[in-house]
Amino acid sequence: MKDSKKLYSNILGKGKPFVILHGFLGMGDNWKTLGSQFAENGYEVHLVDQRNHGRSFHDTDFSYETLSADLKQYCNDYQLSNIVLLGHSMGGKTAMLFATQYPELVSKLLIADISPRFYPVHHDAILNGLSQLDFSIIKSRGEADKSLARFVSEVGTRMFLLKNLYWKEKGQLALRMNLDVLSEQVSEVGEPLPVSAKFEGDTLFLRGDKSEYISNQDERIIHAHFPKANIVTISNAGHWLHAENPDEFYDAVVTFLL
Repeated sequence: MKDSKKLYSNILGKGKPFVILHGFLGMGDNWKTLGSQFAENGYEVHLVDQRNHGRSFHDTDFSYETLSADLKQYCNDYQLSNIVLLGHSMGGKTAMLFATQYPELVSKLLIADISPRFYPVHHDAILNGLSQLDFSIIKSRGEADKSLARFVSEVGTRMFLLKNLYWKEKGQLALRMNLDVLSEQVSEVGEPLPVSAKFEGDTLFLRGDKSEYISNQDERIIHAHFPKANIVTISNAGHWLHAENPDEFYDAVVTFLL
C-alpha cells in the first residue's frame, strides 16, 4: 500500500492481526523471515514501514507522538483491533506509547531490546557514514559497503544499513530512508516514555544477553509503566536479537502468545 500520508506495509498470512514495528534506520522487510513464521502460526502479520523509513512517506515531523498517531491511522485504515503489537528498539518505543494511548486496541505487547527510559544519542558514526555515501561515484552495493566501512566496522550492522539501498533510476543508487530528517531529529529516538504512561495488559520485554539496552536497573521502570511485564533474555544475542538468535526469539514470542 502506497499513499502520500499512509504507511507502507507488507501483509503476510491470515488470522489474528500481528503488527511488527522495525527499529531506527530499518524497515518492515527486516522482519520478513520471522513474520512469515508467525503468519504460518495463524496470524495476519503486518510488517510496517514507519514514517521516514523504508517505502513509507517522508515528513519533517518526527516524534513518538507522530509515530503512534501514524499507527493509529494505520489500524483505522485496516480496521484492526485486538492486535498483537511487537516493536524493536525505536519501534519498541512507538509500540510502548501506542499501547498506553490505545490500550483497547492491544491484546498483547512485545518489546524487543529497549527500555522506557531516556537514551543519549549514539548513532553519530552511522549517520555520518551514511551521509558520506556519494552516489555520483558509488555504483554498486560493494562500493557502498567499502565507503561505509570507514565509519562502521561491524559487518552485520553495515548489511542491515545497506538494505536501504535501492535503484532510484537506472544506474542511480539511493537510500530509502529520509536521512536528512532522521539526522536532524535523531535525539527524538532516545526520548523516554511519558512518566504517567501505563499499560495494564500482558507485556513481554525481550533483551539480548550481549546488549546493554535493557539493564537490570531498568526492570523497575519497566514494571512502573507495564505492571504485567515479563522480561526474557535471549542468549547469544545483542541488540539485533531477532536476527542474531531467531529461533530462541521465535520460541519466546510464541510461548508468550499461547
